[in-house]
Amino acid sequence: MKVALVQMRVLPTPKQNIITARDCIKKAKANGADLVILPEMFLCPYETSNFPRFAEQEGGEIYQILSAIAKETGIYLVAGSVPEMENSAVYNTSYVFRPDGMCIAKHRKVHLFDINVTDGQRFQESETLSAGDKCTIFETPWGKMGLCICYDIRFPELSRMMALSGVKAVCVPAAFNLTTGPAHWELTFRARALDNQVYFMGCSPARDMQSSYHAYGHSIVTNPWGEVVVQAKENETIVFAELDFEKEEKIREELPLLKHRRTDVYLL
Repeated sequence: MKVALVQMRVLPTPKQNIITARDCIKKAKANGADLVILPEMFLCPYETSNFPRFAEQEGGEIYQILSAIAKETGIYLVAGSVPEMENSAVYNTSYVFRPDGMCIAKHRKVHLFDINVTDGQRFQESETLSAGDKCTIFETPWGKMGLCICYDIRFPELSRMMALSGVKAVCVPAAFNLTTGPAHWELTFRARALDNQVYFMGCSPARDMQSSYHAYGHSIVTNPWGEVVVQAKENETIVFAELDFEKEEKIREELPLLKHRRTDVYLL
């Protein structure tokens, strides 16, 4: 399975970003990608005030455009994340579309990014966002895939739930910053892949120092042995990787971590 991670710079308006995303998805398809991942909040700059401003209901204009792009290119599209409105609540939501344009999964970010690091980053998603409450898995011709968003990857329980449900890879639209990125980005993706023996794919926006939020970039794919398959730098690019599921099964047979779990001991 060939995947493409679109590390795009996020511009001020949804219209600009949809144009960029469509062009990049077409390039990814032309280079043989089976599945394309967009970054977290690729639709608008990553600011809490923007989330309710640009939020749409499921099935709205942006949803329809993303569906049409997937159908036009004949690709599995993990459409990063966008602000979704339901009643009076706003969610950080990722939609997955299959090549006929049908939406086959929706993940609302479960863990909201509320941090205040001394001499570092302060960000409070809960100022305008509500949290999701589901573990998200979707079917593909290559097997089950998991989906979570950015801060979700820091919570091992969610990744383990996906692994125990039989996923072969996990897609993670994300936007680590210049405080958390250098410290934890590669480490976290390698650890989750190693512990659960599945591929992890983290797609970040490109870094833009003129923006109010400075994404780390470094979109990454890690394999079930805990190795980095490929990692970008901070600039705009499309990252490609081949996922070898036969190798994944071989690793699981030779080092059967999931089979060796002692659930009789893991009691709180």
